[in-house]
Amino acid sequence: MRIGAHVRATDPLAAAAEREADIVQLFLSAPQQFKGPKVRDDADELRTSQVGIYVHAPYLINVATPNNRVRHPSRQLLEKTVRAAEAIGAEGVIVHGGHVGADDDIEVGFGHWRSTLERLETSVPILIENTAGGDNAIARHFDRIGRLWEVIDGLTTPFGLCLDTCHTHAGGEDVAGSVERILALTGRIDLVHLNDSKDARGSGRDRHQNLGKGEIDLAALVDVVRAADADVILETPEPDGGEHAGEIAFLRGQLATN
Repeated sequence: MRIGAHVRATDPLAAAAEREADIVQLFLSAPQQFKGPKVRDDADELRTSQVGIYVHAPYLINVATPNNRVRHPSRQLLEKTVRAAEAIGAEGVIVHGGHVGADDDIEVGFGHWRSTLERLETSVPILIENTAGGDNAIARHFDRIGRLWEVIDGLTTPFGLCLDTCHTHAGGEDVAGSVERILALTGRIDLVHLNDSKDARGSGRDRHQNLGKGEIDLAALVDVVRAADADVILETPEPDGGEHAGEIAFLRGQLATN
């Protein structure tokens, strides 16, 4: 099991060293824009590093929507992000599940996910992440994640699941036992985003908090790490620097004693 954190894209390997992280996650382009990533000068260094690299796709990507003005540029941006991820040897590209409109059939969104993955040729797994809010979200509630997995089953494009603990809690699902319930629906968890939450369960608010300082039971968060047995990325705040290093050390200590 490898543990790391989301870091700034400027020098991810130095950030990994500062945190004593096995893996890091980064954006390759602005998360709130449809502009694609640029070629990185350090691509060769990242590709040959012993540090595992995950890429988080921009938040604006919504391949589920029936709105062509959003879905088409979303697919284009996902393609560009995947190509840039391939260039640095990334181990996965994390993409939010997206949503459909208030009057749309949710099944349309599942179908758009399938057609998106059918068209995408890559060796880098697309890791679909559960999300915190939205009544029409594709991946907020676990039953819909299970339905999505039924629809995209059998595709040749590699895909997997990223389980975010803050999103699980904010979406109204119990973090305790979440790994077992997701595994029963999908058969896999490829990456854990380990985050506490500033808000109450079911709030729909995606506001991350440091481990043990939010509304999620710390023991339940540690249990997620242990039960998922997957790579772990912290996306917790780091206002003073060093928080990630401390949390990584804490998790390693918990795993070593249990």
